[in-house]
Amino acid sequence: MPPKYVNKLQGKRVVVIGGTSGIGFAAAEASVEYGATVVVASSKQEKVDNAVARIRKSCPDARDLIRGKTVDLGAENVEEQLIALFDFATEDGKHKLDHIVDTAGDSFRMSPLQEVTREKITAPLKVRLTGTLMMAKVAMKYLNLSPASSFTTTSGVSDAKPVQGWTLMAPIGAAKKGLARALANDMKPIRVNCVCPGAVKTELFDHFGAERLEQIIEMYKAKTLTNTIGTPEDLAECYLCSMKNNFMTGVEIYADGGYLLS
Repeated sequence: MPPKYVNKLQGKRVVVIGGTSGIGFAAAEASVEYGATVVVASSKQEKVDNAVARIRKSCPDARDLIRGKTVDLGAENVEEQLIALFDFATEDGKHKLDHIVDTAGDSFRMSPLQEVTREKITAPLKVRLTGTLMMAKVAMKYLNLSPASSFTTTSGVSDAKPVQGWTLMAPIGAAKKGLARALANDMKPIRVNCVCPGAVKTELFDHFGAERLEQIIEMYKAKTLTNTIGTPEDLAECYLCSMKNNFMTGVEIYADGGYLLS
């Protein structure tokens, strides 16, 4: 009798947008380990090529399961780019997609309320909200229309427990959660969920010097109940759960070490 659990992603087609670094990379790598055929996408070809090479190295027996293509969610022709990405992932419509994971983001800076401008408010919306909504629109033409299919996006915890200077970004986190619930209705029977990470040590931490990095990590640890900081591998489990659980939709999946309770 074949296993009931470990083969749930075997042979499935998965696209991970934002899958070339950090949490998205880990979700893509984990999907390949579970036997899925995966396409990673981000805005820079160099990052796409590097991610594909890294996954082929870590999963040498699954080299043919990972490919990559660029897509820029902040571009004016984002819909056209998404169509090209999904055509690539489905081999021009020969296959249907089973799962789409959205971990895409762009760089941002915290801003004091007194320094907020109209441009600063609208800039983060291009990738994090508009890009995700356009992704969902286009995805409907390519996903299997089944509860076994999923669309998983990403928010955070800053809307629930914002710190000073988070006025610009906290509303976007709340909007992503609201969008996931709305999409769960509009995309049914495809399931839609939202992963909400706390502090996770990704490549974004690399620009800090060693001493400063240690201070920042200890600061984040002290704000959790587990006295830890998250890893991309920890968060990958959330996306795997969203993909594999056919009875989960409209749900916010938190992995924050107990930050919201501390």
